[in-house]
Amino acid sequence: MTHDSTPPPADTAHDSHSPPDPGHPQAPPRARPGGLRSKLPMAQDLPASLVVFLIAVPFSLGIALATGAPLTAGLVAAAVGGITAGVLGGTPLQVSGPSAALTVITAGLISQYGWRATCAITMAAGLLQLLLGTLRVARSALAVSPAVVHGMLAGVGITIAVAQLHVVLGGSPQSSALANLIALPSQLARPHPPALAVGLLAITLLYGWPRLHLLPGRAGQIGAWVNRAPAALVAVAGGTALAVTCNFQLARVELPSWHEHDFAAVPHGSPLGILGAVLTVTAVAGVESLLCAVAVDRLSGGAGDLDRELRGQGVANMLTGLLGGLPVAGGAVRSSANVRAGARSQWSAVLHGVWVLLAALALTGGLRRIPLAALAALVMVVGIQMVSFAHIRKVHRHREFPVYLATVLGVVLLDVPLGVALGGATAILLALHRLTRAHVDVIARPDGSYEVELHGPLTFVTVPRLTRTLGAIPVGSRVTVRHDGSFLDHAAYEALHAWRAGHIAHGGQVAMLTKRQEDETLDPDGTVRSGSSPGPHRCRAWTPWMGHHCIDQQEDPHGRLLDGVRGFQTHTAPLIRPELARLAREGQTPSQLFLTCADSRMVTSMITSSGPGDLFTVRNVGNLVPAPYEPGAADDSVAAAVQYAVEVLEVRSITVCGHSGCGAMKALLDGVHERPGKPTPLARWLRNGRGALARLARVPAEFEGRPVADEVEQLCITNVVQQLDQLMANPAVERGVLAGTLRLVGMYFDFATAQAYVLDPATGRFAAVAGAREIASAA
Repeated sequence: MTHDSTPPPADTAHDSHSPPDPGHPQAPPRARPGGLRSKLPMAQDLPASLVVFLIAVPFSLGIALATGAPLTAGLVAAAVGGITAGVLGGTPLQVSGPSAALTVITAGLISQYGWRATCAITMAAGLLQLLLGTLRVARSALAVSPAVVHGMLAGVGITIAVAQLHVVLGGSPQSSALANLIALPSQLARPHPPALAVGLLAITLLYGWPRLHLLPGRAGQIGAWVNRAPAALVAVAGGTALAVTCNFQLARVELPSWHEHDFAAVPHGSPLGILGAVLTVTAVAGVESLLCAVAVDRLSGGAGDLDRELRGQGVANMLTGLLGGLPVAGGAVRSSANVRAGARSQWSAVLHGVWVLLAALALTGGLRRIPLAALAALVMVVGIQMVSFAHIRKVHRHREFPVYLATVLGVVLLDVPLGVALGGATAILLALHRLTRAHVDVIARPDGSYEVELHGPLTFVTVPRLTRTLGAIPVGSRVTVRHDGSFLDHAAYEALHAWRAGHIAHGGQVAMLTKRQEDETLDPDGTVRSGSSPGPHRCRAWTPWMGHHCIDQQEDPHGRLLDGVRGFQTHTAPLIRPELARLAREGQTPSQLFLTCADSRMVTSMITSSGPGDLFTVRNVGNLVPAPYEPGAADDSVAAAVQYAVEVLEVRSITVCGHSGCGAMKALLDGVHERPGKPTPLARWLRNGRGALARLARVPAEFEGRPVADEVEQLCITNVVQQLDQLMANPAVERGVLAGTLRLVGMYFDFATAQAYVLDPATGRFAAVAGAREIASAA
């Protein structure tokens, strides 16, 4: 087992950037299309729409409560967002509605301009979103530092949680997060027991309900069945039942009559202030919707149209503002529940909006029984979950925690626009610092020579330090200058080459190397001559494995290996030493488990463009996953590695990768595992592939767009599908898939064409992965 590693597709994402639902129904992701645009609802859309509806109603009421808007505004936004964005949007499985990320912004607008003016601002923001979508700039909106986005969401989450804690304790929130924090000690000293009891029950159900399936024995089976009910709905229903049963005197939901419902009105105030409000709502709602759309596409395996999605969100916000609803955005809470509930098309989101509309018209009596403390507990938990420790670890790993922290503090202490501006300014300053930061190190060798190591971009800012350091090297000495290949501007280039010319003129020798290992050595007169490496062979770093054309095949293999190690120590180790030192300090945090064959041609780091710390890799003959029920073929080493990756390292995906010309598959077809006599270790191991042989006879796997080359290749790809099924026999994998935190991926690599294929869960076929040039040509 090796620890290579590859980053997931931009995670990630997330990653969605909105908080997960504190207990939506968990179902294993099955083979399904990644979101289809269908003229008629599909069979799976109706039950999925009901699941999302049960989550959306309490969530929409809670967001309306947190903003200070009429509670009917939350229902209007949920209905309009579901129906309008569902019909017009570009991400079929995304569900739109009131946004937790916009809670603080909306509350501020209501406080400053009033509710009806806020509706007009929402309409204007929707019009601007529609214009931006028409101009096809949706992709540009994703060019925001993830640290700023995560920091904004965390700051909003903290603000929401602290404000709603006052309601759970029986009080009222203050006008700002800072005021809420200052008033919190006195509120904690004088809680209102009935409100606190309802809130604690709701919080307990929110955190405990999704974990009922973890109970041992029969209780866990019952828990898995009842988990189909969303925790948000159960928490609000439980709090309401407690308040009614005990006859608590509590503040309850005040749904105004629809005859009294307010609509948009022209805002009064500073034009610049109103313009700033429109731009803020447009930016936050648009970015959140687009980031969520990307995350939903990754979760479902689809490929949405972001410009169309932005236009759909714009129309939805124009309508919700016109009808007196909250601002609308795509949300991970509803969307992830929609995907996991088995939705197949946009009709699930549309039907969810219809159910919300019917509930708003027909169930107002029941909704008025809900205590505000239960809704406040729901929103408080959502706010807490917006502070994601996974995101904190990720931004820290990418050395962007100062950006994250500045954004969080700015949002909490100032407001969302200023907090985002502060985070963006910090990100720019950090980027400028990195662009101008370079390390110039001089190492004296025992033979009297010197080695100069240049790391980072060399710009005019670094010229004084560069010339000072180079000027300290003794005249006439032999010097090797190694540059890591980063940016070199004209001023630094002139300074470096002027020093080289002067050093050679005084009898010195200079060799210059870059990370491409295009070595330059010196003639006796001190001039540079390219292409002559002092090593055992004259080839560049990647050529030794390219057929070994430059290496004598009769040489000692051990010596060849040591030559490779020496090349690593000379050229590569100085460049990756800081990253490896960081990994040594922080430990490994791979995002994926990559299970593949031990074939020497399968270079996982090459085909996945990965580096240290990215992939947790398990290799064996035939990329097999022993099934516990396979007689005479069980093996715990793979199961132990899988369990460690899932439970300890918390990887988010497992990829099983086969390859062309696999010797293990040829041996299976030749019946090596069934030969009479005492089985060899190889024969016993190959028995783990009998399931693949059986599947080959029943339902062989196929490629999308090309036939299989021969029976061996068909068994190779069929074996990948079979091993994915056998992975589900591992309890750790099954729990992760059922919880929606783990994804299984099938992959195949064809050596002859250097082409990777990925199993499409929608069709059950292996589709070729397009490169950047192919994508550009298709576009």
